[in-house]
Amino acid sequence: MNIKLGYQVYSAREDAEKDLLGVLKQLAAMGYDGVEFAGFYGHSAQEVKAMLEEAGLKAVSSHVPFASILEDMFGVIAYHQTIGCKYIAVPYLDEETRPGAPGFAKTIREIYKFGKLCHAAGIQLLYHNHDFEFVQVSGEYGLDFLYDAVPAHYLATELDTCWVKVAGEDPSAYIRKYAGRCPVVHLKDFVGSKKQGEKLYALIQADGKDDDPSVSEDLAFDFRPVGHGVQDIPSIINAGLESGAEWFIVEQDRSSQRPALEAAKMSCDYVRGL
Repeated sequence: MNIKLGYQVYSAREDAEKDLLGVLKQLAAMGYDGVEFAGFYGHSAQEVKAMLEEAGLKAVSSHVPFASILEDMFGVIAYHQTIGCKYIAVPYLDEETRPGAPGFAKTIREIYKFGKLCHAAGIQLLYHNHDFEFVQVSGEYGLDFLYDAVPAHYLATELDTCWVKVAGEDPSAYIRKYAGRCPVVHLKDFVGSKKQGEKLYALIQADGKDDDPSVSEDLAFDFRPVGHGVQDIPSIINAGLESGAEWFIVEQDRSSQRPALEAAKMSCDYVRGL
């Protein structure tokens, strides 16, 4: 399938910590067009820019901790301008700042402020969801409340299709709901299902079972290479393309059954083979 495909480097963070340039070169050789960062492993913006140029990859987007954004909004923007990164994403909110918490109103104000600064700098701010945003806030999901509260030109979506499905919604339908506002879509596959009270954001240990989606409901929740879990990836990609997505990002929070970069190749091969 001829789409622009990126890889969330966090998925291979142990390798990237040791040799970021080597990881970037491997990803390019696999067939990825770009990468999404979640930290830069101590490298300067100029160093990262040079690595990307050497590897022949695009800096698509970057997950920046909300606290880091609040600490230095202009510094965050300047770094990403240097590496040529078009999108910055708020990746996660702690319990005090997320929907349903007293701090959520302030979160919205700060996201609006940062989104406005990004817009002025030629960068688009995104919000990357988990499933905790799917709580009711004033009669709608907290995620929708956030997107309603901040104008689209200041905040676009980065829908993580794994967490949308875990929350009980259809990822393809949710992408279409935000047609024209979904430039980057996360492709993330998994097996199993969330159990009552289970906290899934801590990285999940291996269950050691195989990649057969037909038995997924009997498995503990675990991440899988794209196309090797329960997700209807062709439907998700088609929904993204129909809704204006520019990039699809492969993310696998943990690779429990094989090295992370081996899983990265499986994901890329599956998507390119569609």
